[in-house]
Amino acid sequence: MNTNIAIIQKPPVLLQREETIEQMLLSIDEAANNGANLLVFPEAYIPGYPTWVWRLVPGGDMALSSDIHARLRANAVDLAHAGLQSLQDSAAKHAVTLVVGIHELDTRYSGTTLFNTVVVIGPDGTLLNRHRKLMPTNPERMVWGMGDATGLRVVDTPAGRLGNLICWECYMPLARYALYAQDLEIFINPTWDASDIGLATLRHIAKEGGCWVIGTATAIQGRDIPATFPDRDRLFSPEEWINPGNATVIAPSGEVTAGPLHREKGILYAEIDVEVARRARRTLDVCGHYARPDIFSLSVDRKPLPPLVFSDK
Repeated sequence: MNTNIAIIQKPPVLLQREETIEQMLLSIDEAANNGANLLVFPEAYIPGYPTWVWRLVPGGDMALSSDIHARLRANAVDLAHAGLQSLQDSAAKHAVTLVVGIHELDTRYSGTTLFNTVVVIGPDGTLLNRHRKLMPTNPERMVWGMGDATGLRVVDTPAGRLGNLICWECYMPLARYALYAQDLEIFINPTWDASDIGLATLRHIAKEGGCWVIGTATAIQGRDIPATFPDRDRLFSPEEWINPGNATVIAPSGEVTAGPLHREKGILYAEIDVEVARRARRTLDVCGHYARPDIFSLSVDRKPLPPLVFSDK
């Protein structure tokens, strides 16, 4: 079975949800018209990865941090109130599968906490999975709460059996194994890490899991930050590459078959044969004949972990 992939690494409109979604709809039209049936967007794409947290001194300018975070919260996605309906409609219109990184606002409980979330939208517009990042990295912990494992799932799509981990979750071996053990064919890593070490990690995962791997960060320069961003000119230089993107497709052998798309704001296309993943696991199947359940065991608690449970009766 062949899958036509489009990895979109164009800049979002930072801190502006609706404008970012409008751009995404145009990219979906473009990629679908070019024959893609699996479309991948980067980590926290709506309304943009919080790159400022790596530039502000922790505990420094609290007023600026508070202002930026308030704008981020106002432009986060509320899944409980159909916050991605236009993208779901577009997926159904084109019969494509979408993988999208978002800032998710928890309106059911606190109404304030944000999560770094990746959603999978099926070709009928159905929300197939929602995975919240298990452990935000370093200063990201001032932006996002920790997710539970309800979304640590592999889902069936016409493009193949998909699973995802976000950015440095790739370095969590037990999380990787939890996906491998669900007949994973395509591992997707929306990320901010465009380093050589990050690429080496994704190549390792492809070989280890016997799966196709898709990775991408957001290709963005200082000039792409909207003029409305607080203290933009102090935090960003117009010509700098804040992130080069480096969209990549890697075969189950560990070989790079497309990309990296470096310092280019565009779409990386690739055609893959999902069957190659199954053939790769003939010699190395870490959850099959290479497993030793008599020695090792792993349990995963995928129950939702709400902060409280009301009992009104």
